[in-house]
Amino acid sequence: MADKRDYYEILGVNKDVKEDELKKAYRKLALQYHPDRNKEAGAEDKFKEISEAYAVISDSEKRIKYDQFGHAGVDGRWSQEDIFRSANFEDLFRGSGGGGGSGDSIFDIVFGGRGRRRGGPQRGSDLRYSMTISFEDAFHGLEQKISIPRTENCTVCKGSGAKPGTVPKTCGTCGGSGQSTRAQNTPFGQFMTTSTCPTCRGRGKVVDVPCTECHGSGRVQKKRKIKIKVPAGIESNSRMRVAGEGEHGTAGGPPGDLFVDIYVKQHKIFKRVGNDILVENDISFTQAALGDEIIVSTVDGKVKLKVPAGTQTGATFRVKGKGLPYIHGHGQGDLHVRTNVNVPKKLSHKQKEVLREFARLGGEKPANENEKGLFEKVVDGVKEKI
Repeated sequence: MADKRDYYEILGVNKDVKEDELKKAYRKLALQYHPDRNKEAGAEDKFKEISEAYAVISDSEKRIKYDQFGHAGVDGRWSQEDIFRSANFEDLFRGSGGGGGSGDSIFDIVFGGRGRRRGGPQRGSDLRYSMTISFEDAFHGLEQKISIPRTENCTVCKGSGAKPGTVPKTCGTCGGSGQSTRAQNTPFGQFMTTSTCPTCRGRGKVVDVPCTECHGSGRVQKKRKIKIKVPAGIESNSRMRVAGEGEHGTAGGPPGDLFVDIYVKQHKIFKRVGNDILVENDISFTQAALGDEIIVSTVDGKVKLKVPAGTQTGATFRVKGKGLPYIHGHGQGDLHVRTNVNVPKKLSHKQKEVLREFARLGGEKPANENEKGLFEKVVDGVKEKI
C-alpha cells in the first residue's frame, strides 16, 4: 500500500479540483498514454494507473473515503475493465449529456472511430516479424517474400461461425453486449464487476449450427506470403509498418498491421557511420613516401584514389557519393578511406643499401649492419603510431 502513488499526484491535480478540471486532466493523460496510441515501454502500466486514479477521484463516495483513509479506504482488486466501467470511461469522452457534449466516445477519439466494445467490430491484432539482412542488402535495398502465420476470418462462413445457410443468434445471457455485470457488496458500498460473458465469450452471438471449417469460431489460422520492400539505406534496428497485414478484425472490424523489425549484419571490412562508410586500406612505405594511385573497394565495386606523397598512417581520404543512400531523400553518403602504412618486416641487402644511401642524402649518418638505421627508426616510429 505504501508503494502506491497519490491519486491526485498521478492525475496532476489538487485535492480541491472541480469535476470539469478533473475530466480535462484525465482526458489529456488517457489520450497520451493509451496503449493503442503510445507504443513506448511502460505506457500501458501508466494508462492503467491513471485510469485507476480517475475511477476513485471521479466517484464522490470513493473520493470521500480516499481523502479520509487514503488507499486503504478504497482498496480492491481492480481489473482494467473494472476501472473503465466504474470511472464511466466512455461518458468522460461523450460529454455531460444534453447539448453540451461532443457526442464522441473514447473509442471514437482513441481509435479513430473503430468501436472496441465486446460484441461489436474490433480491430485485429498487430503482428511483429524480425528479419536479418546483409550489409549489401541494406546498401542496395531488398524485396523479399516472408511467411506470416496469422488469424483470419473464415472464408466459408465469412467470419460468422455459423454454417452457411444459418445465422448466429443474439446471446440470451448478455443480450448481445458480450459482457456480464454482477454486483458485489463490500464494507464501502456496492461494487460492480464487469467481465466477459461466459456463454458467448464476448461475441454477443451464439451459434447453434457451427461452421465445419472453423468449428464455430469464425476464425482460422493461415500462413500468408507477404512481399516486403526494404528501402536502400535502411539502418539496423529499424521498424517498418505494413498496413493491414496483421490479424483480421472481428465482426467487420479492420485488420491490424504488420511490423517488421530489420537487423543489418556487420560487414567484415566496411563500417557504417550514419550514411557514410569507413574502410581501411593498406599502402606500402614507398607509396606513402612518394604518393601513388591505389585501388579501393566499395560496396558496389572498386574505385581509384590518389594518395599524395608523404601520407601518414591514419590519414583519411574521402570518396564522394560512395556511401549509403539517404532513405528519406536523394543522394548518398561518402566513403572514407583510412590508410595504414604497411612496413615490411624483412629487407634484402640491396634494399638496406638503398635506404642507407637515402639517409646519407638526407644528412644522416648511415647505421652499421647491427645498428638501427633510418629505415628501422622509421619502422619503429610507424609502429608506435599504429
